Amino acid sequence: VELAKRLVGNSFADRVFFTNSGTEANEAAIKFSRKFQRFIHPDNKQPATEFISFTNSFHGRTMGALALTSKEHYRSPFEPVMPGVTFLEYGNVQAAIDLIRNGMIAAVFVEPVQGEGGIYSATKEFLQALRSACDDAGSLLVFDEVQCGLGRTGYLWAHEANGVFPDMMTLAKPLAGGLPIGATLVSERVASAIAHGDHGSTFAGSPFVCSAAISVFNKIANPSFLSSVSKKGDYMKELLNQKLGGNPHVKEIRGWGLMIGIELDVSASPLVDACRNSGLLVLTAGKGNVVRLVPPLIISEEELKHAAEILHECLPALDNSN
Repeated sequence: VELAKRLVGNSFADRVFFTNSGTEANEAAIKFSRKFQRFIHPDNKQPATEFISFTNSFHGRTMGALALTSKEHYRSPFEPVMPGVTFLEYGNVQAAIDLIRNGMIAAVFVEPVQGEGGIYSATKEFLQALRSACDDAGSLLVFDEVQCGLGRTGYLWAHEANGVFPDMMTLAKPLAGGLPIGATLVSERVASAIAHGDHGSTFAGSPFVCSAAISVFNKIANPSFLSSVSKKGDYMKELLNQKLGGNPHVKEIRGWGLMIGIELDVSASPLVDACRNSGLLVLTAGKGNVVRLVPPLIISEEELKHAAEILHECLPALDNSN
């Protein structure tokens, strides 16, 4: 209850459903979306049941969340997955508006900043257009902030930067400092459609994990802490532009806060491997050509400088392997 109060008190939401992971949080949002449409259209024999997701999206590995995940290599070994999902180009306003208007979309799932997809940020215009179209058609807007939320971008919630608010938001990764937790935050309008027993979880909301999450959340939600994330993110991007920007393989360095992508014109795997061998752990993203940097939010500027130096020193690996 105390953790739910903190999440509600610092967000758009009125209610919270706790889960054990991000994919479970998205599964809950899928179920809540369909129940909501049946609840507000009780006499409609065919209420809206379909979903919109976007290119380069990642929403989880269970069957419903997997159906919302665009990358085929995640889905194809397990097909058929949940039907009724249409993938649109991330950022394509008109395509989204046209499909939402058909009246069959229960909810639109979107990451305000795509992590797995390659550190792509949604524009304010795109999110505003989704919000307006969903309001007009009666569809729900769901923000997946499992990776980009909870201070990662320098804002408590990534969507705050654009001033566009969802009907539901899903969280997980950092909330309990490494212990298993997820959360689906919903407005009262959505919560009113959900009856006791419509959804449940054996282990979710355990006192032990929620106690840890309160401590983590109190730290992250502190304005001075969020400011430090923004400052360190700006510092890191400046360092990367200085040390990597002149390399012909580096196409773009982008991101918010401590969620940074280095897009290359070749596979990033040789650079990732070289960095690991030199003591730096980084990830690939996108089509395998983006180096994803998501360091601990408590990282020091000295550690960021060391990381940038390792990246710089390992750049020749791109020439050697491509």
